Amino acid sequence: MYISTQKEHYDKDMVPFDQRVEVGSFSIDSEGRFRHDRSQLKYYVEPDQAPHFDLRDGYNDHYVKSDESQKFCMDHILRWILANKASSDCLRDVDFVTSRGRLTKLLTTPYDKVSSWSLAVTKFQGILYINEIEREAARENRLCRTDNEERLIYSVQNFQKYLCSDEIDGPPDSNGVVNFNEAFFSVVQSCLSNHSLLFCGVVDCRDKNPDALNPPVCYFNLKTTKKDPSKFLLLKWWAQSFLLGVPRIITGFRNDDDVVVSMKTYEVSDIPGLVQGEVNCLKPSVCLNFCSDFLSFVKSVATEDNPRVVYRFLRPCRSDVICTVHKDSSYSFLPHWYVKEMI
Repeated sequence: MYISTQKEHYDKDMVPFDQRVEVGSFSIDSEGRFRHDRSQLKYYVEPDQAPHFDLRDGYNDHYVKSDESQKFCMDHILRWILANKASSDCLRDVDFVTSRGRLTKLLTTPYDKVSSWSLAVTKFQGILYINEIEREAARENRLCRTDNEERLIYSVQNFQKYLCSDEIDGPPDSNGVVNFNEAFFSVVQSCLSNHSLLFCGVVDCRDKNPDALNPPVCYFNLKTTKKDPSKFLLLKWWAQSFLLGVPRIITGFRNDDDVVVSMKTYEVSDIPGLVQGEVNCLKPSVCLNFCSDFLSFVKSVATEDNPRVVYRFLRPCRSDVICTVHKDSSYSFLPHWYVKEMI
């Protein structure tokens, strides 16, 4: 069982993708705990002068790392579902539950021949849950990062400290702690072709203007780069923001000393046009058509409704996606507490 990843197969009329509707949100606090609130939502503060943001500042004494293995579980969105199932039928007519990160991998696959990924799917009570399986090579790289690699990861997150406030009328705290546990998630519902999706994704900040449009249009994403972003980086940025319905990406350009010296705002809707005319131009239709076909493929093969059964979808480097089936394996990911509560 396999599905092609060749972009030529998906270069056709684009399947419909409904407007993303925010149906909820949640926060992850400084200890990595789920909070059913908006306490971690930040407000964007426009710099009043040319930026000079030292992204290395605080690395040795203001850096709190997170448990990165948590990226490969679905606990946060599952806890949101449990918190809302009594007051609203949050899973009504939903086909898939997943995260923005998993969908980003799918959208970028036709243009990314180098990366490999592994997704796990379980069908439970008629709904298909999509999780990610960390590849062994990726795990080894994560556990054996160099100091320079750690500093780069820190610097990207540190950018937010200079531009975001905890309070709508407050200033940024440029001397604050950079805590990788803390995050604000938007929970979004939409429909891609005939696939109803419920998924969550991190939002960096929102417009502090009280008259700003409702979420997700009022949200911003923040990025940094040393030079004009490559086509693949733009593709990833576009997919991440487009999926959540975030309209703008505020980008800081850093020098060799990791000091942000200039900034630029990208309109997400303009990004595909930035690489048009090139041989390997970005066509949103190709991305969405592949994602839709992949979800159809998942529906056709993941048919056993059993939280102990996992369908693994593996995309090796420069290859198509293949599917294998596993029962009572290490790939199982729906926690007992969730299954018990839902039953």
